[in-house]
Amino acid sequence: MKFYEQPEDLYLALFEVVQMSGVFADSKTFVDCIPKRDANTILTDFYRALKQKDFDLLTFIKQNFIIPKENDEIIMDMPKGISLEERLKIQWQYLTNEADEEVEGSSLIPLPNPYIVPGGRFQEIYYWDSYFTMLGLKASGRVDLIESMVENFAHLIRTVGHIPNGNRTYFLSRSQPPYFAKMVELLADAKGDKDIIKKYLTEIWVEYLFWIEGETEIPLPGKYYKRVVRMDDDTALNRYWDDENTPRAESYVEDIELSDQSRRYPEKLFRNIRAACESGWDFSSRWLYDPMDLKSVQTIALIPIDLNVLLSETERIIIESMELYGEDEQVIARMKNFRKNRIEGIERYCWEQDRGIFLDYHIKFKEKVDRPSLAMLYPLWANTATPSQAKRVLDYVEYHFLRDGGLVTTEINSGQQWDAPNGWAPLQWIGFQAMLNYGREDMAKTLAERWTKLNESVFERTGKMMEKYNVEDLSLEAGGGEYPVQDGFGWTNGVYLAMKEWLRENG
Repeated sequence: MKFYEQPEDLYLALFEVVQMSGVFADSKTFVDCIPKRDANTILTDFYRALKQKDFDLLTFIKQNFIIPKENDEIIMDMPKGISLEERLKIQWQYLTNEADEEVEGSSLIPLPNPYIVPGGRFQEIYYWDSYFTMLGLKASGRVDLIESMVENFAHLIRTVGHIPNGNRTYFLSRSQPPYFAKMVELLADAKGDKDIIKKYLTEIWVEYLFWIEGETEIPLPGKYYKRVVRMDDDTALNRYWDDENTPRAESYVEDIELSDQSRRYPEKLFRNIRAACESGWDFSSRWLYDPMDLKSVQTIALIPIDLNVLLSETERIIIESMELYGEDEQVIARMKNFRKNRIEGIERYCWEQDRGIFLDYHIKFKEKVDRPSLAMLYPLWANTATPSQAKRVLDYVEYHFLRDGGLVTTEINSGQQWDAPNGWAPLQWIGFQAMLNYGREDMAKTLAERWTKLNESVFERTGKMMEKYNVEDLSLEAGGGEYPVQDGFGWTNGVYLAMKEWLRENG
């Protein structure tokens, strides 16, 4: 397993001085810079330069690093008079990074094959984004890119033991929602070749073991280790986590400032902030004790619906593969039992009978968390909900979450980007599939029409596909978050193309 150094360990005082100086508006800029020389030499020269009266920090950085280009410097040449669908299919080439070369001192973890980046400030691969990007690549006939991205993720599993948040050294301590097995299944379907799953079964297993690390070592109910929680009935469920408890390198100033405003132990605050980043929902009232206060973040105290459903899908794919390729019956039976216990655990701890919805569960308070969100759709997306549960969830979603522009993430307007009034492409797809799975094609069609129409209207107004959208007031852009609204945008393009293909075939 390869060892990669973090920016704060490589550049020590230079890292902290740059991040706290405000010389860059975005904390991510410096940690994405590419060094022109050896890190130790740069650091030695920095200590020497500091003693000079005319020392200028930005000049020093420009002399010693290649600063990432702003996204608006990338000009896309497009034929005139083409549809948005055609434009997005062409645009994949502008969001494609070719195979990386390793640069000593860079935070980029090199990947051996081409891959799609989201766009904007995000010029590296992101884990869960990529699944939804792949949906659009499939609709575009770019199975070659799906295959190279799956191989890149398999490479990361072989190299670092799991799939990090993204291919940056500062992301290594956490992952993101585990979609790898679903990506492999998508690739197998796109190629019409079930043996694809066999090819990557070892990597699927290794990633699964990353998520359940410590499961066999937690002897008592109510105990937990990293991402695994032993519930009171002895069921093992999962939570989001991060192996580090320090400020995020890519959001250093934001984390330091938040900690300065808080009375909490910094280590606890930072761990919970980082765990929320592993969820992909960074940030949302879903993770907050006080829905209006980010300082009250409590991610590691929660059993999330979506994470456990995703792991049940990984278990399903492993089981089906073992049955197909003749694994030992006892091993298959044990895995089936593990998955059965997980699905029953989701229902036992996360199903709220009164409202007929799934909610996250609080480990310490031993109660469901009253933060309804689109995560309730995941059991329907995976076909693990009963028909009666699905009907109640979809009725609730239709009444509480369906807006003129699509599905709103939560009903709470907290100022966080994974809350009202914002809608996000991946959750539109989860909802869309959930509706189709349980016979609500009418609702799925309405959702697809509203979401794609919103994408189109914003594109007509701005010339851009956005990371997120305001689904409540269609005249306004989305807001919230630690950075400006990004354009590009991989997963939005992917879901748009997949939905338009479905609408065309089912119109």
